[in-house]
Amino acid sequence: MFSRSSNDSRSSSRFSPNSAGRGQSSAAATQAPLNTFASTAPDNTPLAKTFAEFGLHHSLTRAISELGFEVPTPIQAQSIPIALQGRDLLACAMTGSGKTAAFLLPIMNRLLESELKTTRVLVMTPTRELAAQIADHLKDLARHTPIRGIAIFGGVGMGPQQTAFQRGVEIIIATPGRLLDHFQYPYSKLPNLDYLVLDEADRMLDMGFLPDIRRVLRHLPATRRQTLFFSATMPAPIVELSREMLRDPIAINIERRAAPATGVSQSLYPVSEELKSQLFLELLKDPKIKNVLAFTRTKHRANRLADFLIRNRIPCDRIHGNRSQGQRTDALAGFKSGRFKVLVATDIAARGIDIEALSHVINFDVPHIVEDYIHRVGRTARAEMVGDALTFVAPAEESDLRQIERHINKSLPRLTLPGFDYRQKAERFEVPLADRIAAIRARKSEERARSRAKSDRKPGGRISMHASPETREHDQKMPSRNRPQSGNSSRSSHGSSHVSAHGSNHGVTRNDAGHTSHASHTSQNSRPTQAANSSQSSTSSNSQNQANLPKPSHPSQNANASHSSTSQHSSHTSQRNDSNRRSENAGAPQRSRSLPPRAF
Repeated sequence: MFSRSSNDSRSSSRFSPNSAGRGQSSAAATQAPLNTFASTAPDNTPLAKTFAEFGLHHSLTRAISELGFEVPTPIQAQSIPIALQGRDLLACAMTGSGKTAAFLLPIMNRLLESELKTTRVLVMTPTRELAAQIADHLKDLARHTPIRGIAIFGGVGMGPQQTAFQRGVEIIIATPGRLLDHFQYPYSKLPNLDYLVLDEADRMLDMGFLPDIRRVLRHLPATRRQTLFFSATMPAPIVELSREMLRDPIAINIERRAAPATGVSQSLYPVSEELKSQLFLELLKDPKIKNVLAFTRTKHRANRLADFLIRNRIPCDRIHGNRSQGQRTDALAGFKSGRFKVLVATDIAARGIDIEALSHVINFDVPHIVEDYIHRVGRTARAEMVGDALTFVAPAEESDLRQIERHINKSLPRLTLPGFDYRQKAERFEVPLADRIAAIRARKSEERARSRAKSDRKPGGRISMHASPETREHDQKMPSRNRPQSGNSSRSSHGSSHVSAHGSNHGVTRNDAGHTSHASHTSQNSRPTQAANSSQSSTSSNSQNQANLPKPSHPSQNANASHSSTSQHSSHTSQRNDSNRRSENAGAPQRSRSLPPRAF
């Protein structure tokens, strides 16, 4: 945030049409010219060499002195006087140059000269970590003032944030998504907003926040306010957004090209993809490496690397978008306190994470975008300190590396680690995406096949009407005693009837006594009567078989048999099963657990 060393050098303050911006798929893209609508800071204005020369409020000067800072950075020396005048500002400076204090100090100084106890300042940032970091810096600078501030972001409850809106804290630092969540309610109106700050605007563009920013602007009051616009790079969409937001701004350009900080020592380690984790583990044995912020391309690879290091007893944690806010906060706090030697992160942490005295940054994967590389290595050598940035380069990543070298106009040195076996066979660090997709598809196919095999049969061994022809033919040839039986039903060994497989509405049935009766269609409403008659028919048929009589001994048995055949020849197989099951269990003792009727 500040610089402790003296540096009164000044870079050009005019943007050039050939200045590099965001590198997407080729070499560095060009930045849009800004001098068509923004004035530039006069070159003959003397720069302040101490914070005392700014004429800040004595409470702010006291806090800065207690923090141990005396000399402002170039971006602070140029932007603070302009912001103190109330002018809109468009500043482009490299990461780690002290942009946070460059906009906080002049705004806080002006707040102390006016009425407080209402929200006057809104600062928008792309990530939760950056919002929390700005809130911490605000707390340090406002230690001797009544100015209050709060960080508003997702992943935590909205209750305390709602209370802050209602109480009217002076400064709100928010991410666009959570801010829009609050704007749905009346308590979040900001009628007295006087200052608007966009920090890391180019990162918001990369993360797709530009539509959200425009929606936020529509919720803000259409009153005159001071707008400060800070970005590490200036691609064309950001220039267009700044044209809409700023009024007669002053443009400050500290770096013509997006480049790593001057104190970063950069080097490459060519290595195969399979040996990256082993090389990382070997490098950690160097006592010069105190702490490491390691960057991976994806969240999956971050998890794999963190698990690998933990298995090898390296104090480590991870931070990426799939982690909860509590996990991310704990990981970052543990890394800053020294509890973790390695923090594995995706590019979500490449912007705005201020880790003091970070010794090493290791790019476990070469980033696809040039600016991501610059902001990764910019986590070390902050505030004009020194640090090392190491990059592991696999053969498939050489094209991305060439883009980076063209952008920074420098060929990076390639190193090898003495004593490391680059020919050893190592376990594959990550299963390729194509193989993972193929395995998932194969598993899903097996699950569908098992599901079809189960659905080819109905419960009780009946042949399903939806079964395949091969399955129906196989089941028809199988002896009935070999077919699987239902667990909660049984067949009567006596009095059974031979029914055709198609179960027509009108048919002929022959009972065990050898008599033929004609069955007619019976409606479903007669099921209770059919069940009772079927039970009587079963009893009479058993007595006939025991007596070896050719005909029923009582006329009512013929009627009952006729009713039984009628119940067996109902229009649907499920009706016959239901009737038989009820008739067979009518006289049986009740089980301890009653089962519901089977539904088809």
